[in-house]
Amino acid sequence: MKEAEFVLAGEFLLEFKKEFGERDEESAKVMELKRLKQKGRTIEEFVQELQRIARGSGYEERTLIEEFKKRMNRAIRRKLIGAERLLTGIEQ
Repeated sequence: MKEAEFVLAGEFLLEFKKEFGERDEESAKVMELKRLKQKGRTIEEFVQELQRIARGSGYEERTLIEEFKKRMNRAIRRKLIGAERLLTGIEQ
């Protein structure tokens, strides 16, 4: 009887991971994005890290740009606000 219970429990865990695992990973990526700060990194390093974390987060381009602007160093953000052209993508 124990083997049958183990098989059922194993099947349950597989089904549970299929159903909720992807959402769990997406939530973890969103939380990681929310904690991200540029700090002492160059803007290029910061962009690479942001893009790495963003994969699998479910964030759309516009939302990702807004998070990017919030998380970068203040001095750079001020310069972007004063720029003639608005950011339309992270690569810019």
